[in-house]
Amino acid sequence: MNKSKIARAFVYLGAAITFGVLGYIILFVFINGVPYITPDLFAWNYTTENVSLTPALITTLYIIGGSLLVATPIGVFTAVYLVEYADRSRPIVKLMSMATDTLAAVPSIVYGLFGFLFFVTFLGFQFSLLAGMLTMTIMILPLIIRSTEEALLAVGRPLREASYALGAGKLRTIFNVVLPVAMPGILSGVILAIGRIIGESAALIYTLGSSVNLPDSLLSSGRTLAVHMYVLSSEGFHVNEAYATAVVLIVLVLALNAFSTFISRRIVRGGK
Repeated sequence: MNKSKIARAFVYLGAAITFGVLGYIILFVFINGVPYITPDLFAWNYTTENVSLTPALITTLYIIGGSLLVATPIGVFTAVYLVEYADRSRPIVKLMSMATDTLAAVPSIVYGLFGFLFFVTFLGFQFSLLAGMLTMTIMILPLIIRSTEEALLAVGRPLREASYALGAGKLRTIFNVVLPVAMPGILSGVILAIGRIIGESAALIYTLGSSVNLPDSLLSSGRTLAVHMYVLSSEGFHVNEAYATAVVLIVLVLALNAFSTFISRRIVRGGK
């Protein structure tokens, strides 16, 4: 057996293990959670009897939308600067790259403590949507910057040169040629960011809080689905409902991924 066949066998084995573990986790959660998905679980108001997840679901969408609204433009334009304009030999550029890599490796609990000390306490936002959004923005920013940077670097130099040859300037080339081609990679980073927001609990407990009510303003507290599931499972009285919440969480992630993939394909095809 030659080396290529051995390498291929290891690739297939790794893929089989990965999909097997993923399938087992999803199947385990669905088996334990689907039987307990009831209409009461989706009641508009939370009570100790129905332990409704609807306020947590809506709060999760608030956190996702608010965090991406701030982090995506900053992350994309930072990556554009690093790839298209920055001189890699300059110390400030090296410092930016090092800071991005360092922030990506910081544990989420550290982000939560920072958000609590700065946004909640120092700025006086208290436990609120705003504090949670800003904390998650800082957390996902390195992920968006790195994924966008890799997507821009993957765009071939001939495309840029062809645009310049037709008389387009640098800025127009970036917006009309480079970014549309790199959009699938950028959206992949956004999808990963959404997944991190949805699955985050530690940082949001310290900043968003764990109120069962639906927030009525940016300065109102709430809880996301991950926090809701953690609280239900830790109390020990609603473990079955926690599994049901996990099912909804998985379905939400799959739905958002499918929507992002659809948007990416539409962009690649020019909106057709």
